[in-house]
Amino acid sequence: MLQCGETLAPLEIAYQTYGTLSPQRDNAIVICHAFTGDQYVASTHPLTGKPGWWSRMVGPGLPIDTNRFFVICTNVLGGCMGTTGPTTLRADTGRPWGKDFPPITMHDIVAAQVKLVDSFKIERLFAVIGGSMGGMQTLTWVADFPERVFAAMPIATSPFQSAQNIAFNEVSRQAIYADPAWHGGDYYAHGVIPARGLAVARMMAHITYLSEDALTRKFGRQIRPGTVPDVENPLGALPFGGMFEVESYLRYQGSNFTKRFDAHSYLTISRAMDFFDLASEHGGELSAAFAGGKTRFCVISFSSDWLFPTSRSRSLVRALNQAGGNVSFVEIESDRGHDAFLLEEPDFDRTIHGFLSGAAQQAGLPGEWL
Repeated sequence: MLQCGETLAPLEIAYQTYGTLSPQRDNAIVICHAFTGDQYVASTHPLTGKPGWWSRMVGPGLPIDTNRFFVICTNVLGGCMGTTGPTTLRADTGRPWGKDFPPITMHDIVAAQVKLVDSFKIERLFAVIGGSMGGMQTLTWVADFPERVFAAMPIATSPFQSAQNIAFNEVSRQAIYADPAWHGGDYYAHGVIPARGLAVARMMAHITYLSEDALTRKFGRQIRPGTVPDVENPLGALPFGGMFEVESYLRYQGSNFTKRFDAHSYLTISRAMDFFDLASEHGGELSAAFAGGKTRFCVISFSSDWLFPTSRSRSLVRALNQAGGNVSFVEIESDRGHDAFLLEEPDFDRTIHGFLSGAAQQAGLPGEWL
């Protein structure tokens, strides 16, 4: 049963696993994906043909070493890559849920993951790891099931969704609603998708994932080759003839996104993020969400992340300390913005490897941990 009171049955969870579960079932790591991610954390995506979104981090000999850990990654509840969501056919009608899919929360998303973990007969996870919205899931795992998580790594995240981030999400949702192909949410019945609105939503979101320095370094004010602005009237010419490289990049991101993501899933999951606020669920005291817990934490932020700034991570660390938690905190210097956790950052890699190795020693997992 969902927090809203509705029941989803049957419930399907799409997932990928990597590595081997130990006979003691004590080496499992759940990786929680970000907003528009999926379960293909370290495998080729079946729709895009691209490598897994964290294939540089998960695998044999990598920071999350599948020679030693059993990694599970699910598509979140409400998603569109196999887990029950708006695109799923309803048992009572034989048609997709669409706009009638019930509202969900981070607690519902994690509760669905728990059912999958239970199917493996895993009583306690070695670790839960996630960045961005995946970090929200990580915090929810520990708040709701503290005895089932030995170690946790919330990365580039926050214990609540800020007003600014809610505002960005609302603009993205309005772009979808404004698309003529939206059809009041009944676009499945019309055999179309609100591709233009969904692309604009992705473009808006993608800007928030980057930093000004990263955009400047990558694109600057460069004009796309083959499009030359009128020197006499550059502002008037650009919309019709010339195109900035950054414009081309955003259009590419938006167009590709519509090939793999559903608009109703976008709306459902973005609202789940917006309503996330652990402190408000505990009388305004964030520390109360973790009181009495024994989970070992490593909280990670990035210096140029303005979507989930370091100040949010510091407030989380203070709350964990107030709750008597075992917590370490690292701010990674990077000019790549929020997306830095998905990119090549040597200090980040070392932090992941070091924390997991130390926690593995504390958990008594076999092997030599460096």
